[in-house]
Amino acid sequence: MNPTAAPLRHDWTVAEALELFALPFADLLYRAQGVHRQHFDPNAVQVSTLLSIKTGACPEDCAYCPQSARHEGEVEREKLLAVEEVLSAARTAKASGASRFCMGAAWRNPKDRDLDAVVAMVEGVKALGLETCVTLGMLRADQAQRLKGAGLDYYNHNLDTSPEFYGSIITTRTYQDRLDTLGHVRSAGIKVCSGGILGMGESLRDRAGMLVQLANLPEHPESVPINLLVQVEGTPLYGRDRLDGIDFVRTIAVARLLMPQSFVRLSAGRTDMSDELQALCFSAGANSIFYGEKLLTTANPDTDRDRALFAKLGVRALEIQETLPEAGDFVQEAPCGCGAAKLRAGA
Repeated sequence: MNPTAAPLRHDWTVAEALELFALPFADLLYRAQGVHRQHFDPNAVQVSTLLSIKTGACPEDCAYCPQSARHEGEVEREKLLAVEEVLSAARTAKASGASRFCMGAAWRNPKDRDLDAVVAMVEGVKALGLETCVTLGMLRADQAQRLKGAGLDYYNHNLDTSPEFYGSIITTRTYQDRLDTLGHVRSAGIKVCSGGILGMGESLRDRAGMLVQLANLPEHPESVPINLLVQVEGTPLYGRDRLDGIDFVRTIAVARLLMPQSFVRLSAGRTDMSDELQALCFSAGANSIFYGEKLLTTANPDTDRDRALFAKLGVRALEIQETLPEAGDFVQEAPCGCGAAKLRAGA
């Protein structure tokens, strides 16, 4: 590791994060790009594919989600997919260039009998040479251990927003429930994928608060998905004012500064982003996307559009067998004191 790189911090304050958000836009991107280059190839993006393996009829009341049985706009219910159907989709994803295959089920928490099929899916996808990720709702410690035994690489469980705004979005599970699941996942030795959603009516302080919650976990999530709300008719958040694109990019940049070694993923909402906005996000430190025309139940850019964007930007997809070098291998003149012993807002 580069000895001049700032050590990872787990003691960020919301005030410090807000100071970063308040930097002039060019300065913020300059700092974020410098930190990004200390830890990653700036022209490489990790590519994942996401498949809904069980859709709809979720008992939770997440205000953004069309899979909730409590909303008028609930999507058509589908039972758990057969293992071979999932493996067929994984083979297609691998052929399209994905290095990670993610599987999502609309459960509050999986029953033990549900895990039998999920374990077979994880084992099958792993055998194809892909990284594996699942999102199944809340987990008990023993369930996390079982998934680890199947070879699961990542578990996704988003915090969604700040603790203060959370109750305006979800009432059927607590913030602590989410933190407990992340703790079980980490204790089992599974990598953590956790981020949030922007554009739900939250304040700037809420965005800062969410990032601080993630950065102050005992270990930073290996993957941090940043979603732009996809407004679905029939859900309580339909019709909200859309988030300004520059505000979205600022959030990506602050996520990069607070969690230097995490993959920061552009997740839901990319269909509403121009190529130019996505390019700004990559410049701000985003280095992961989802390939494929659908994310669970909402649209996503098709692979041809993403390949064209990568070609324009000179970006390559990380290969399945590729291992990222140690932090510091890509350092190119870390700007604005980013290589200081301790990165502080305004340093």
